[in-house]
Amino acid sequence: MAIRKRTWTTPSGAAREAWVADYTDAGGKRRLRTFATQGAAKAWLTTAAYEVKQGTHTPASISCTVGEAFANWIEYSKGEGLERSTIEQRLYHLNLHVLPFLGGVKLSELTAPRVHQFLTTLRQNGRSLAMRRKVLTNLKTAITFAQARGLVAQNVAAGIKIKADARDISTGPLRAGVDFPTKSELRALIDHAPDHWRPLIVTAIFTGMRISELRGLSWRNVDLGKGIIHVRQRADAWCKIGAPKSKTGKRDIPLAPLVINTLREWKLRCPRGELDLVFPNSVGKPCTVPNLRDRVLGPLQEAAGISKAYRPQYGWHSLRHAAASLFIENLGWSPKRLQAVMGHASITMTFDRYGHMFQDAAGDSAAMGKLEAALRVV
Repeated sequence: MAIRKRTWTTPSGAAREAWVADYTDAGGKRRLRTFATQGAAKAWLTTAAYEVKQGTHTPASISCTVGEAFANWIEYSKGEGLERSTIEQRLYHLNLHVLPFLGGVKLSELTAPRVHQFLTTLRQNGRSLAMRRKVLTNLKTAITFAQARGLVAQNVAAGIKIKADARDISTGPLRAGVDFPTKSELRALIDHAPDHWRPLIVTAIFTGMRISELRGLSWRNVDLGKGIIHVRQRADAWCKIGAPKSKTGKRDIPLAPLVINTLREWKLRCPRGELDLVFPNSVGKPCTVPNLRDRVLGPLQEAAGISKAYRPQYGWHSLRHAAASLFIENLGWSPKRLQAVMGHASITMTFDRYGHMFQDAAGDSAAMGKLEAALRVV
C-alpha cells in the first residue's frame, strides 16, 4: 500500500495535482483511489488497510449505492411473492425517505455516523419516531440483502437503534382516553352503534382483532357453540383475502357472551356472498378501510359524543389497544397469554405496547406507604 502524488496540466494550461492511494484488496486485486489532499489519502488508506485485514472492505468501484441496493431488495421481494401492501410500503420508504437523503451514497462509503446523520435528517424533516424506526428496519434489511450478494462486506447499520427523546412527544405508555377509548367511551360506542354495524363494533372491542382480520373473517371460522373465533385469514388494503402476515397471526380467540349472542343474531341477517364473510359490504364482499373509517367509526364517535365525525379521535387500531387493556385489567391475563390472543410476533412486542398495564398500582401505592413509614420521625 502506498500514496503517490499525481500532477498534470489541463488543456487551458493550469497545473493540477492529486494524491492517489494505491492498495491491494482482499482478493489480491490492485485498486486506486484519488484524493484532493495527502492527508485525506493517508486517512482513507489507513482505514482501508484495516478493513482489508478484517475482511470488511468493499472497493468503491464495485459498490452500488444505498438507493440501488434498496431497489434491488424490493425487486427480490416482488419475486418472492410478498404481499402488495409490503411492497408498497418499501417503495414508499425508498422514494420518500431513503432516496432524498441517503440514496446516492455508496454502500462502501456508508458509515454508522452517516446512518445516524440520516436518521437525524429524517427527524428534522418531520418524520415521526415510528416512521424513522420502520425506515431504519428496512434499511438494515436492504443492506443485509446486499451483503449476502457480495456488494458490501459489512452492515454498518446493524447495531443502530433509535431511542425516543423529549422531541418525540407522541411516545410514552398508551393511555385510556388519549390512545384508546375509556370504558365509558367503549360503552357509548356500543350503545350508539347502528344495528347494522353493532356486531362489528362489539367484536372489535371484545376480541382485539385487527381491522384486516375482521374484514376477512368468514363464518366457517366462527364457532358460536364453543365461543371461539379462529383467526385464519385477513383482507388486505386492496380487499384481497389471504393468510395472516405472520405465523402468530393464526390464533384462537375466546368470545364473551355478548359477542356470541350478538353474532348469533347477526348471522340471520348478514349479507351473503361467495366469501361467506361475517362483516361484508352490502354485496357480500370485503369492506374497504376508508369506508369503515368515514362511514362507520367516524360518525359513531360523533353520535357517542366523543369527537367530530370528520376528525375522529380514535382509529380502528385503538379498539385493539382497548381490548388488550380489558384483558389485562379485568381478566388478569399474563403477558404470554396476551401475546397469544393478540397475535404478537414476540413477547417483546407485547411488553413494548402494554408492559406498563401489568404494573400493580395498588401494590405500588402500599409499598410507597411502607417506605414513607420507614422514614417517618417518631
